[in-house]
Formats: sequence, structure tokens, C-alpha cells
Amino acid sequence: MSVRSALETVENDLWSNARVSIRPLKTEADLIYAAFECQLDDGQKELVNPAWFSIGRAYLFRDDNYPCIICNEQMSPVGFIDLCKWLGEGEAFTWSYYIDKNHQGKGYGKSAAEAAVRILKAASPETPIKLAAERGNEKAQRLYASLGFRLLPELDGDDLVFGL
Repeated sequence: MSVRSALETVENDLWSNARVSIRPLKTEADLIYAAFECQLDDGQKELVNPAWFSIGRAYLFRDDNYPCIICNEQMSPVGFIDLCKWLGEGEAFTWSYYIDKNHQGKGYGKSAAEAAVRILKAASPETPIKLAAERGNEKAQRLYASLGFRLLPELDGDDLVFGL
């Protein structure tokens, strides 16, 4: 089963929690937000893939990528996430995501990660989730550990790999 088809079976109420909602990127406005309006601060640009990269992958490898917008309690966009197939060793889900620099420090990142775990586990409970983090991205590493991910004895290129 592809990532896309597995995610499309997940019930709508699992795509939200008290802080955020995750919704598939479907409109031109979503595309403009993800590719142009949702911005990283300069220090983060070296740590995460930009949305256009994930959107391009979703175009090329549609079944393996599910680009989405992260919205706050008022349903205003605050970030971008691509729920996708792990490209490293072993079968797993992963994601690439970030919160817009104007909305960071408000708990949206952790809430989006918690929602992503719930969504991916509902899509396929037996499929592990693996996340890569640059060695210098200590903030991501602390977040992953707080969610129950553990450091695995493998690398994704030069990146550390965490598993759940």
C-alpha cells in the first residue's frame, strides 16, 4: 500500500488536536503559502528541506509523499509538513516539516509532530516511523526524544536517525 493511499484511509478527526490541524495541500492558495509565504529563519534554512523540495518530490513520486499545511486553532496556516515514505534503510514512514518563523515558540511544532505520529500510526500501526536530524539540530533532537523517539544506530547520509 502506498503512503498516499494509507493516509487517505485515516479518519478526519485524527488529523487535528487541541493546537493544530493538518490538511492536505490541495489548492493554489495552499501551494503559494507552502512555497513562498511560510518562511524559515536564516539559521534553520540549513537544517530542513524547503517546502518546494517536498512538493517537487510529491509531483515526481506521488504515492510516496503527502504534502500538507499545518493550521492553528483558528485554521490559519502556520507551517508545512510532508508525510512520506522513508528513503533510507528499512520500510518506514517519515516527515519533513517546519513552522513559519512568525509562529515559532508557540507549541505548534510539537503539536504538529504529535498529530503526525497519530496520523501515521492510524494509517499503518505496524510501520515504524523514522526521522532524520542534522547533528547540529539539537532542537529537533530534543523534540523527537520528548515524543518517545530513540536514537538509532544508523545514519541517513550524515544525519542522525531517530525511530519510534
